[in-house]
Amino acid sequence: MAKIIDGKALAKTIRGNLKSEVEDLKKNGIQPKLAVIMVGEDKASKIYVKNKSKACEELGIEYEEYLLKEETTMEELLNLIHKLNNDDKIHGILLQSPLPKHLNIDEAFREISPDKDVDGFNPVNVGKLCLNQDGFVSCTPNGVVKMLEEYNIPTEGANTVIIGRSNIVGKPLVQCLLNKNATVTVCHSKTKDIEKITQKADIVIAALGKPNFVKGDMVKEGSVIIDVGINRLDNGKIVGDIDFENVEKKASYITPVPGGVGPMTVAMLMSNVVKAAKKN
Repeated sequence: MAKIIDGKALAKTIRGNLKSEVEDLKKNGIQPKLAVIMVGEDKASKIYVKNKSKACEELGIEYEEYLLKEETTMEELLNLIHKLNNDDKIHGILLQSPLPKHLNIDEAFREISPDKDVDGFNPVNVGKLCLNQDGFVSCTPNGVVKMLEEYNIPTEGANTVIIGRSNIVGKPLVQCLLNKNATVTVCHSKTKDIEKITQKADIVIAALGKPNFVKGDMVKEGSVIIDVGINRLDNGKIVGDIDFENVEKKASYITPVPGGVGPMTVAMLMSNVVKAAKKN
């Protein structure tokens, strides 16, 4: 039976350490501040934004919210980003995705100052990650790496399979793990015989957004399983991309959903805001 990687407990420890750092910054006259932009009425986004505001409040980070109407133009969005870029009191800018279809999210991310890009999506920070230079790393991949480190799970030379190639999780996670000397394989919707690839993996990370996709017969005995997925079933139950009940019997370590990667994502965002405030 697998050991549970408790993301909730680890995130709590990280937030405790960050709270002390925020207090030290305030003593030196620096008040860390995060600005969050949300366009439209996406229900899931509203929940995420609320979680971020609660985390800021807990740590003593100032929080400013910009809730824009669905019909906001690209020009209006970019004008707001430029205004926040030029505001010295704002250390971090977060643009909540998804955006309404008529807005170009890539262009918006490009316009956020790399020094305030606490989500790690500006091409400058993506490039720094590829070059293993100091920048802002996107929060979910960073959280996954921190979990592996905390539980002393070796990544050097580890045969690691990532299922999913999104710009938010899959692609930056490849770079994070290459920087940790893992041997990385990426599987996606066009990959043939995925189970043959995952069966050889020391570490399997599922980030594809399909409930219970990874079954017990797809993983080898003693493997480490990280579940990035959050899916709501018709009965209202929240599950990940891993068939937890069956995979847990074979794995050495496994993350639960909820309570695994999710809390770590928010903790890493807070860590990036504090880092940005220190740089300032």
